[in-house]
Amino acid sequence: MTISADHTAPHSTSTEAAENALTEAVKKFGITVEDYMLPARHQIQMVDPDGRLIPESEQGTQPGHEYPVPGDDELLAAYERLVVGRRVNDQNSALVRQGRMAVYPSSHGQEACQVAAALCLSDADWMFPTYRDAVAVMTRGVDPVQVMTIFRGDWHGGYDPLQCKVGIQCTPLTTQLLHAVGVAHAAKLRGEDTVVLAMCGDGATSEGDFHEALNFAAVFHLPVIFFVQNNKYAISVPLAHQSVAPSLAHKAVGYGMAGERVDGNDVVALLAVLDRAVKLAREGSGPLLVEANTYRMQAHTNADDDTRYRESAEVAEWRAKDPVTRMRTYLTDRGLLDDDGEVRIREKAEAVATQLRDGLSEDVAVDPQELFRHVFSAPTPQLKEQSAMLADELARDAAASSSDQEAAK
Repeated sequence: MTISADHTAPHSTSTEAAENALTEAVKKFGITVEDYMLPARHQIQMVDPDGRLIPESEQGTQPGHEYPVPGDDELLAAYERLVVGRRVNDQNSALVRQGRMAVYPSSHGQEACQVAAALCLSDADWMFPTYRDAVAVMTRGVDPVQVMTIFRGDWHGGYDPLQCKVGIQCTPLTTQLLHAVGVAHAAKLRGEDTVVLAMCGDGATSEGDFHEALNFAAVFHLPVIFFVQNNKYAISVPLAHQSVAPSLAHKAVGYGMAGERVDGNDVVALLAVLDRAVKLAREGSGPLLVEANTYRMQAHTNADDDTRYRESAEVAEWRAKDPVTRMRTYLTDRGLLDDDGEVRIREKAEAVATQLRDGLSEDVAVDPQELFRHVFSAPTPQLKEQSAMLADELARDAAASSSDQEAAK
């Protein structure tokens, strides 16, 4: 980017353009800019934990924050992916115990967030997940075994980000938000019809990268949706020790973007809120922040002991809000899901679990020299030296092994 010596005119033009676009976006709702940017006074919820559709007057909506119930086909597709996602989480946790994967951060209990995040995007849009969002990546259409490759300790992410329009999952916290903003900025400069959805957790909102990503996206009026899955703990640190804001969605107004909060275990409300967020971003309304209130039912990873920082009664309380059970009840009561449909969906989920078991049980041929091939486009003298040292060591080990085998004959 070229920076002018005189910053006044370019900055003024950019700021005015963003303000004008925001004002135009608000006009259609007939509310003030402040009411547009601030989240609704209550979180958006459409289906209660018992699977009943809540009366429209009690869904948490208000002028400028109204959401229609998604269509039946969309809801059925979402439920199927919820069931598959739950089976994937349970299967992956088992594979860790069997030694087939090094680690797995389960999203058991958060599947509604995962599914809605993927389903709200078009094929040309981008998604940038966290390390806990494997179900979202699979729902986006990425091969399940490729998604889990990184968790078995392989040297690469398993899938092609450009082909899938999905960023690689990685452990560093919040870096994916900067990548998401960069892709959105490039798409805007090129005139592409691209919306970017950037996922993070509540702990990520305490990171500096979170501030930088949101501020840049707002200043340059980029089509980015920042989707915060507030599962109440940043590993072991509760939300109360991270922020005293009324909600994480309220942080949006400080950057000049719209914020909304939604029941993260209600896939109906999630689809409604995220579908509209994508639509607004695509129409040029700028970035948005959506906070989903959910809960991580299992430990942070298989290396975590969650009993040290939360009570079993709290977990039980959230188990009653399970997103899979809630959606199954809602669809069954409406006559959209019968026993045959449930069997078909569960068979599909089991097929994915079998695919994961088979794919991650295959022994992978390891080439130690790959350590050096993809560090730089042209190997440095140091890499060449290290590669030669390793090759010599491997050759000596092979010779020693061959000698031992000859002596044993």
